[in-house]
This record gives sequence, C-alpha cells and structure tokens, in this order.
Amino acid sequence: MASLLLKNIKKSYLNNPILHGINLHIENGEFIVFVGPSGCGKSTLLRSIAGLEEINEGELFIGDKMMNQVSPSERGIAMVFQNYALYPHMSVYDNMAFGLKLSGMPADEISAVVNSTAKTLKIENLLTRKPKALSGGQRQRVAIGRAIVRKPDVFLFDEPLSNLDASLRVQMRIELANLHRLLRTTMIYVTHDQTEAMTLADRIVVLNAGNIEQVGSPLELYNHPINTFVAGFIGSPNMNFIECTENNSSAGMLNFTLLSGEHCSIGSAIEISAGARFTIGIRPENIIINATQGISVRVQAIEKLGDMSYLYLQMNEQSESIIARVATEANWEIDQQLFLDLTGTRLHLFDHLGVCLSN
Repeated sequence: MASLLLKNIKKSYLNNPILHGINLHIENGEFIVFVGPSGCGKSTLLRSIAGLEEINEGELFIGDKMMNQVSPSERGIAMVFQNYALYPHMSVYDNMAFGLKLSGMPADEISAVVNSTAKTLKIENLLTRKPKALSGGQRQRVAIGRAIVRKPDVFLFDEPLSNLDASLRVQMRIELANLHRLLRTTMIYVTHDQTEAMTLADRIVVLNAGNIEQVGSPLELYNHPINTFVAGFIGSPNMNFIECTENNSSAGMLNFTLLSGEHCSIGSAIEISAGARFTIGIRPENIIINATQGISVRVQAIEKLGDMSYLYLQMNEQSESIIARVATEANWEIDQQLFLDLTGTRLHLFDHLGVCLSN
C-alpha cells in the first residue's frame, strides 16, 4: 500500500490547459473515485498518476518518493483499462503471468500467484481459455487479475465497467468492493456513473473543467454539497433547482418570489440581502406534494419504476422540469395540477454565484 500526494498538478495539450493545479492527498488503503462530466480531466489526472501523461507542473508523490520523472513500470502501480487490453493470442493464465515472466519471477512462484489470484476472482476454471472465449465480465476479471498478481502499491481503474451490461455492472461493483476489503490496497477509480461512485468510494473527488470542486465521503457530498455544480452532479436524478428573488424577509422567515411571479415563504435562519437572486435546491425524495396549497405545478410526465415513481412537474412553460420521487400507489395523471409544499422539507440555499449558504 502507499499514500499519494498531488501538489499543484498542471497539464496542458498544445497550450490548452486541462488540469489547473490539482492538490490532493490520498491515504494508504483508500478507495478514491474521480467523477465529473466528459472533458473535466479525470482520465487525464489518472493517466498522469500512472505516468502515461507527462506532468507539466507540480509534484506527484507515491509514498515518500516523487514520481514526476519515474517511468510507469517503476511507480508501483497497476492499471485496469476500459477496453480490458488483453493479449488475444494468449490464454488467461498467460495474460495474467506475462508481466511476472518479464520481471524474471521463477515459474513455480508465478504459478502459485496466478492460481491463487484466479481463485480469488473465481476464474480458476478459465485459465486455459483465450479472451475471445470469455464474456465481458470474465474478461474484466482477467484484466483485474493481471493487475493483482503484480502486487502493486496503487491500483488505477479507468472506467472498467462501462462496457458491461447493467446486471454485470452490479455484480462487478460488489466484487470490486469485496476485493478492496480483502486487499486493502490504495485504489483510484475513474467513472461517470453516479451509482459506482456512491457505492464504491471512501471519498469522491468531483472534478469540473480541470479543477477540484469538492472532496468528501459519498454522503457528505450528497447531503452537504459546496455549490450547485456538486449538488447537481451528485445524485440520480439530479437535485432540483428553483430560482428565486428575496422579497422583504423577516427574522426567521425567508420571503421570496419565483420566476413565475408566485410569492412564497419558508422558515430559515439564513439571511439573504434584500432583492438578491438565489436558488433553492431540493432532492427528488424530499419534495412534498400538497393537494391544495403551495407552488402550483403541472404533471408533465410519469415514470413508474415498480416500488416508486418519478413525477416530472413544470411550474410554467419556460421552466425546467422538477422531478419528484413518490409512491407508485398514488393515482397521478398527466396534466394534473398539484402543489409543492416547501415548508418542513429539507432545502439547500445557494447564492447568485451558486455557492451553498445552508451547509
């Protein structure tokens, strides 16, 4: 195992900045997940840690050794790629043993390590097969096994489950979590999948346009986002945002006007400047629907998922849909008029710049 320290890491391509000074400390044995939209720099950061991309500025430490000029093979890392990257002409055994053979490990030791790892990953009956005779999930296990046999200080995963179908992804998530508990090795995982990030990570690093927006545990980011970007990115479906303008608030009571012109009030100890624009954020599961009073909305669409339903609600023709998670048993109808009750529910308040005021 090894800790990692990233100090002001910067990366550019042809004078186009990709990473804008990344500072991050990763503890021994942590499972860290990088998330963010496409083009945010998460894969570039992972490849920079691996040594596959040159760092333009800053310092990278693995353990107590600076790695900027150290070759990838000497960094004590093992990387699992999205496309498996298996040798098609080699058996599963040879794919897993190849790196060990190059390192000069004796054949009997190689056999012991490969067979032990195959048993851990439940692929011991596949060792004689070629990759073309394997399913996607089996190929991914082989790729992970090839990394494990090297006994690296740090595992790097670049969207390893994105090519698998939904049921296999669930199974592989569980197996990766169990593998981390078994090995207790530092793991860094890149994904755009919210569920993978929330279920696997000890801490999540949210990246946006080459910068770190927030670092924290999954529940910390979900319950206490630092800004609207993190609030809108973490969670599926996304947090709902309602734009407002402060309207003559009094002590303990926040009065405001919606873009639709409706006047509303909620109890709040947060003071907002007179006439200032701000945003209310509310998670789909926290929305309370009232049959008679509140913010007027119209049911635009209904998604029934068995144990629950999602209602897509619209305040007016110009507003974006508000998503509410509700019980499936209720008899909702398209174009039905409902009311959102913001009193007594969990809300997040953000200023006009998107910074959270209610943490």
